[in-house]
Amino acid sequence: MAALRRAGPFPGPSPAVAAGLLGLLSAALALGGARGGGSPRFPWDSVRLPKHVIPLSYHLLIHPNLTTLTFSGTATIEVTVTRQTGAVVLHSKRLHITRAAIEAGSARSAQKVRVLEHQAFEQVALLAAEPLQAGQYYTLSIQYFANLSESFHGFYKSTYRTQEGELRVLAATQFEPTAARMAFPCFDEPAFKARFLITIRREPKHLALSNMPIVKSVTITPWLVEDHFDTTVKMSTYLVAFIVSDFKSISKITGHGVKISVYTVPDKINQAHYALDAAVKLLDFYEDYFSIPYPLPKQDLAAIPDFQSGAMENWGLTTYRESALLYDPEKSSASSKLWVTMIIAHELAHQWFGNLVTMEWWDDLWLNEGFAMFMEFVSVSVTHPELRVEDYFLRRCFDAIEVDSLNSSHPISTPVEDPAQILEMFDNVSYQKGSCILNMLRDYLTADVLKAGLVQYLQKYSYQNTKNEDLWNIMTNICPTVGSDKNELQGDGFCRTQQSSSNAHWTKGETLDVKAMMDTWTLQKGFPLVTVTVRGKNVHLQQERYMKGVNSPSSTGYLWHIPLTYITSKSDTVQRFLMTTKADVIILPEEVEWVKFNVDMNGYYIVHYEDDGWDRLINLLKENHTVISSNDRASLINNVFQLVSIKKLSISKAFDLTLYLKHERQIMPVLQGMNELIPIYRLMERRDMDGTAKQLKEYIINLFKDLIDKQSWSDEGSASERLLRDSLLLFACVHRYQPCVDKAKGYFTEWQKSNGTLSLPADVKTAVYAVGAQTSEGWDFLLSKYRLHLFNVERENIELALSLSRSKDKLQWLMDQGLRGDIVRTQDLPRIIVFVAKTPSGCHLAWTFLKENWDKIVEKFELGSNSVANIVTGLTSRYSTRSQLAQVKEFFSSLEEKSARLRCIQQAIETIEDNIQWMDRNFEKVKTWLQNNQL
Repeated sequence: MAALRRAGPFPGPSPAVAAGLLGLLSAALALGGARGGGSPRFPWDSVRLPKHVIPLSYHLLIHPNLTTLTFSGTATIEVTVTRQTGAVVLHSKRLHITRAAIEAGSARSAQKVRVLEHQAFEQVALLAAEPLQAGQYYTLSIQYFANLSESFHGFYKSTYRTQEGELRVLAATQFEPTAARMAFPCFDEPAFKARFLITIRREPKHLALSNMPIVKSVTITPWLVEDHFDTTVKMSTYLVAFIVSDFKSISKITGHGVKISVYTVPDKINQAHYALDAAVKLLDFYEDYFSIPYPLPKQDLAAIPDFQSGAMENWGLTTYRESALLYDPEKSSASSKLWVTMIIAHELAHQWFGNLVTMEWWDDLWLNEGFAMFMEFVSVSVTHPELRVEDYFLRRCFDAIEVDSLNSSHPISTPVEDPAQILEMFDNVSYQKGSCILNMLRDYLTADVLKAGLVQYLQKYSYQNTKNEDLWNIMTNICPTVGSDKNELQGDGFCRTQQSSSNAHWTKGETLDVKAMMDTWTLQKGFPLVTVTVRGKNVHLQQERYMKGVNSPSSTGYLWHIPLTYITSKSDTVQRFLMTTKADVIILPEEVEWVKFNVDMNGYYIVHYEDDGWDRLINLLKENHTVISSNDRASLINNVFQLVSIKKLSISKAFDLTLYLKHERQIMPVLQGMNELIPIYRLMERRDMDGTAKQLKEYIINLFKDLIDKQSWSDEGSASERLLRDSLLLFACVHRYQPCVDKAKGYFTEWQKSNGTLSLPADVKTAVYAVGAQTSEGWDFLLSKYRLHLFNVERENIELALSLSRSKDKLQWLMDQGLRGDIVRTQDLPRIIVFVAKTPSGCHLAWTFLKENWDKIVEKFELGSNSVANIVTGLTSRYSTRSQLAQVKEFFSSLEEKSARLRCIQQAIETIEDNIQWMDRNFEKVKTWLQNNQL
């Protein structure tokens, strides 16, 4: 899945419907007649399915009714049995089974079976009258019916309005990770791969899509058509997909002969062209890069009006939220183009990483998601070089570091069992940290070697399932063939490199053990802090686990194999050194003015410079910041504030470093400076007794003032210049920098006078709307436009502006509407709650809203989902008082145990404790520093 990250929950039928269904259900479950006295016990007691019944193929007939919002189905599953058993256990959730039978491969007669349900495990058992024999094939046939899901997963209902205002209904699927069982009974674990033959019944006015192309359509009655889809390749259940809708499409054929189509609601098909062209380029790129043909005849990309995460990689039918696929060249911003391109790149990378080769179980989800995220950058930098995606990679690693520095983090590869724990894996550690350690590995092995390893991995394990170590074992056996180094594959299968000249690669003639190295990054949580002490020509190094937190546990026992890189004042040639011990020493050829470790922050670790090491780097930035790359500058800004958090550096030192930003012009360091300073301002704003917060805000504005003043209010420039303009103007206007506010007001007034017909530059819209929404009349006008079809690509910009209102009534109304899902789509509620929480007037409202609506939010978005986690952490990230901490602890501990145990709650509590400590330690120091350093 992609990027907003994560797919959602499933409320059941209304109480009245439920009561009726329960009667039918108890009748259904008694199928096969009672045996003796009491009802038999459920024959299985684990949340994981038994391994002795293996599905080979499914034949599904699905018939949705978009009027009654129900569907019926028949699943015919061919299985093989590896040991004698009296029961077949498989997954089923909220399906009402009306008939079930088992037929032996040789027999002509099916035996009716009794069905038992274990709701907590989402399993059913088919109890056979006679045992199933080892080595035999059987056919299970199950008939059932269910309601279309009201949330965003399973087989769910979505709606949209036409330009004329007519409400239309469609049905779509979202199965990852554990919701295929809500659409058909199945062996719903990724390792049970099978082939799927899907048939869908629909009204003639609708169109059905699935993973494969339609082979024939049969008219059953004048009002019913049956579409037969081709048989899929061998794949996991979570990748099955089908949609019944009235979508329109546009298509193209790739260089390799694959038909690509983009499907959208009819009124938006004119916004599908960019995605179609991007998908064609990207699919061609991946086929060439992986040297493995895309195995299906077609790839459809469908924009679903209601969608929880960013997108989903269903094989041959990828699905997206509309904002992740639709692009209007006239109205969409540069950030929208970047986002659409990256998400398509992510989902198409999954067609190989995830679909062709799948993790054996969800504990190694990062083998799907870390890779897809890493490949976004590899592919888009080649197919769309003008987007300069490499400028944004660092941001992901900083996001990962943020959660990975807490004690509540988890190793990339971590055991999970139940659906909520599985959903929690779809987080910044699996995605962002996964992609960052792969980027570090690419830097370590070189791009060519990594590519050769990945291709071998995909070829070896096609249509199979893998574990973490399968990848490392292949990587360890790949020989680097780079530069002028001679490589020999030794008898033990390891590479040894004979050193030549300056391209000193890592190994110094030792064995390159990728598995030993990467295990240190995937099997333990957190990341290393490397402390550098320069003594003449000797550079002393020490590593320890970086840990935030009031009472952080000791970091002893943590050790990483760190591929260190460094440059010095005397040489900008990147030097490399693999650190595998707690402490080590590097000897430089001569003494240097400064040394900078972790070049371009390609490594997933942060660096502290002892003695005057930081002073020398701060001085370098002040004197001539362009001597080091913009990524190096961004990483220094990030690291210096990380070190303040663990008391290794004073806040005044970090603020000293920020002074150079007055002269910074590149997007990454500028945005990183804002990402460090604005949250400090937000913390102080919440309890500003003496005007310190105001002073800090003025300091931040003054730092970037020259850059803000230089921005043209247009859509000119490169992608990164446009993205920077978007962020700077929004920042300046929201923080009431007068020249910016005045200009935005002028634009808003003109736009309002034209009744919204005036075309505003795409990259300044958010700033203009944010200022306009500050008046009651402006807010109402924006809302009236938000509801219009014409402004669809701007929905998210307008939502942000509406969430910045100072009126509590308006903010409350916005959140209430998000829950109702009529005017504001419920898919957008998580971000709206977080936006509201970040405003001074909405902070308390959002917290009360979450407490009062917790059950509804969990029902809609699912326990453990990224949506729920983003609400919890986003809402509380600026809390910094003991009373706020007490309130948060009290509310979450009052919930049932499953909710109270969520990782996001631990993260929220740790973050608040950290904020309290930070403020106690640094508030006065910031105040003093600001008094002494007026810009």
